[in-house]
Amino acid sequence: MQELDLAQAVYNSYPQTFSASANPHSDLLSVSAHRPKNAEETNIFFQNYQPLSVIVPWMRLLSSIFPTHVRMINVGETHQGRSIAALRIGVHPTNNDDPLAPRKSIIVAGGIHAREWIGTSSVSYVAYSFATQYGKSAFIKNLVDSFDWVFIPTVNPDGYDYTWNEDRLWRKNRQSTRLRFCSGIDLDRSYAYHWDGAATSDNPCSESFAGEEPLEAVETRTFTEWVRNETNYNNAEIVGFLDLHSYSQEVLYPYSYSCTASPPSLENLQELAMGLAKAIRLADGHYYKVISACGENALPDSDKDARRSVLPQGGGSALDWFYGEMGVRLSFQIKLRDTGSYGFLLPREHIVPSGKEVLEAVLYFGKYLRGELDLRASEKSGMPPAKTESPLRSEGAYESNEQQRSSVPLKHELNDIDEPLQQESDQHEQLELRRRRRR
Repeated sequence: MQELDLAQAVYNSYPQTFSASANPHSDLLSVSAHRPKNAEETNIFFQNYQPLSVIVPWMRLLSSIFPTHVRMINVGETHQGRSIAALRIGVHPTNNDDPLAPRKSIIVAGGIHAREWIGTSSVSYVAYSFATQYGKSAFIKNLVDSFDWVFIPTVNPDGYDYTWNEDRLWRKNRQSTRLRFCSGIDLDRSYAYHWDGAATSDNPCSESFAGEEPLEAVETRTFTEWVRNETNYNNAEIVGFLDLHSYSQEVLYPYSYSCTASPPSLENLQELAMGLAKAIRLADGHYYKVISACGENALPDSDKDARRSVLPQGGGSALDWFYGEMGVRLSFQIKLRDTGSYGFLLPREHIVPSGKEVLEAVLYFGKYLRGELDLRASEKSGMPPAKTESPLRSEGAYESNEQQRSSVPLKHELNDIDEPLQQESDQHEQLELRRRRRR
């Protein structure tokens, strides 16, 4: 963003006028007959970021077009009285003779911070892919048959709407505080697990204001109530949680509240996080670091190149609450594009590429949950996990990378990729050495 001023960057992030149609959203779910790439890339919905007034009807339309496996649900309520809309994608068995085991569910959420539009669009992209590819992709059909997938484009509808109408870089919700001129609570600091809001309780104007007590934010309180209701009364078992944020291109694992506390399944979390980062890199060549959510690199502290996240975390996060309070042992936060050139004002040209990256990560996540990636077996054998290919790519649903690229990368671009790949290899080697020392 060196040649753009802030005002121009903000302007460029908003939708541009379509000249081909007087009603650009009349074809939100249409599929181009000639399909030069795939349905998501040619879909008008993903050519721009979309306001809340478009996203919610789009979700309702998607559920009406695919009623066999898509249902629109509410997972909470906002301070201003809006519903927190979600798409539940799954197929339930109808055998009533035997009692059903708890239905395994995965939650993929975005938009907990209002200004992070790429998270909202990426959740929508993955939900659309699951809805439309069911019955076409054997692997996605298996995932939808095996799990309930709950896609939440924005956990913070009030704040998201505010970024469209008032302040593009607004972060918090729109809840009133004791200071009339300083509204909003940071939803990702307001969960009850190791809440540390005392540090900001005297400053409601802070972007990280966590409220004056845990769960003070209406969105957080009602969302956690929905989660508990699902597990206690609706025969659901939440087995995975992916929380999409921006920016910095990182895959984060618990804990966020402390770098000294070690999660019980640390090595499995690190191994799976590296797999997610690799799936993203194979999708479009972008390197994502694997880092503890508290801010520390996955490599040992003694490593001279250990780095910290550019956006440090804190207590009261959704990530820690799902992992520590609800026992969801596969909980991750993924910070999407980019690494700071545009930051929160990522141009719309990144919507589809970022959506592809997240889709590949979600497919890898699902493959692991189905037991098709035996990371534990690789630990016992001392061998790294086998190299895997994207299920959709192997089925021919998308074109090969060679067909998608119009030219061969320049030499300096290849050099830029070499260093991240070496870092990724070093991380795997460090983890393997640590395992061997413990035997």
